[in-house]
Amino acid sequence: MTDELCTRPATELAELIRTREVSAREVLEAHLARIDAHDGQINAIVTRDDDAARAAADDADARLAAGEVVGPLHGVPVAHKDTHQTGGMRTTWGSPLHRDTVPAHDELVVARLKAAGAIRVGKTNVPEFAAGSHTFNTLFGATHNPYRHGLSAGGSSGGAAAALAAGFVPLAEGSDMGGSLRNPAAFCNVVGLRPTPGRVPSHPTAIGWSQLSVQGPMARTVSDVALGLSVLAGPDPRVPISLGDPGALFAAPLPTELAGLRVAWTPDLGGRVPVDPAITAVLEAQLSVFTDLGATVVEDCPDLTGADEAFGVLRAWLFEASFGDAVRRSPELVKDTIKWNAAVGAGLTGADVGRAEVAHTKLYERVVEFFTRYDVLLAPVTQVLPFPVEQEYPTSVAGTEFEDYLAWMRSCTLISATGCPALSVPGGFTPDGLPVGLQVIAAPRADRRVLEVGHAFEQATGHGLRRPDLG
Repeated sequence: MTDELCTRPATELAELIRTREVSAREVLEAHLARIDAHDGQINAIVTRDDDAARAAADDADARLAAGEVVGPLHGVPVAHKDTHQTGGMRTTWGSPLHRDTVPAHDELVVARLKAAGAIRVGKTNVPEFAAGSHTFNTLFGATHNPYRHGLSAGGSSGGAAAALAAGFVPLAEGSDMGGSLRNPAAFCNVVGLRPTPGRVPSHPTAIGWSQLSVQGPMARTVSDVALGLSVLAGPDPRVPISLGDPGALFAAPLPTELAGLRVAWTPDLGGRVPVDPAITAVLEAQLSVFTDLGATVVEDCPDLTGADEAFGVLRAWLFEASFGDAVRRSPELVKDTIKWNAAVGAGLTGADVGRAEVAHTKLYERVVEFFTRYDVLLAPVTQVLPFPVEQEYPTSVAGTEFEDYLAWMRSCTLISATGCPALSVPGGFTPDGLPVGLQVIAAPRADRRVLEVGHAFEQATGHGLRRPDLG
């Protein structure tokens, strides 16, 4: 029964707890036992407070017994990314500068999950300050891929993705600037959503007007991600870019057919990114699924001119604003890639940022026009397959050398610059048994559409049901 509970979707667990077929305490104990049994080889959960979690689960059961009205995640275990502040629980950002930091308050994404009744299990591993799409740091070491020990789980929400794949929690949250929700989801055969900027308000944040980094849900099924989004989404008056739509819009059932859907497919984002042929082969074999579900599929891609400039300049500007002081104060405690990115930001001129913003605006307008002709764009999530954990980042793929530590993530960073919602959904496996993610992209603010399309594809293929063998 213990392992069986750990493979159930969050939607099912929430229903079982609400109807009192199983207690919140039983569900929690099953997941804690699974973490105890297997996290030693994966290293996904880096901070725990089992006593507090048990007290919260007991309180959840008592409230149900008393007949209280409860939230949609009542009693469901969740894990929080170690870059998101948790009141009373250590938050390190994966940095030795914060090895003992214990925030006084929850940040908004954590508070909303708690308000919905979720039980906090612990914190998930991250790369230092969430920089880079491979999860390792000097405090806790590397997170291993549950499907192949010794390989990367991706990042920066790699601990979250690995925890989901391993059955440690049914629901998690993360953040995504250049692929940090999507890349690890693809590497670990789970689902990760980069919402439209403002869909999930981020607070507190030093630069509230920026639309580059977003927060969002991760889970093993699209329905669970939709459930998570229904709790996390919704306006907040303190966040200037927050969207006004209520989160409840995402709680409605998702379709399993795609009749009339207009689909564009690009294997390489219009020739802009090199992709491992093994990934392309897996994903091209999936296109017939969409036609079988009633969609039309053609190869096309929006003009992404300016996306590299917009992302690169605005990311560097954010890194200087966020980490520049730490680099200057304690350079020996900050990894080289962060120092490099902050230095690039420090060297920017006002004219550089201005040109990037002009390119950003033109890009947005072209992408919006593209989605008057198509409902969704399909693309690879990653350009590479999971790589050895000892490697900081891939340096080449398909005969192309990468110029820096960001270049291997361009299949995601180019999309980040567009402002579009993008979903990573399990897209199949290589003959060698490594997961491949399919990226489903829609027009800005069309978050529900990517969930609908991802759900129909997921139900038709069952790729997400293939779970790792943890021994």
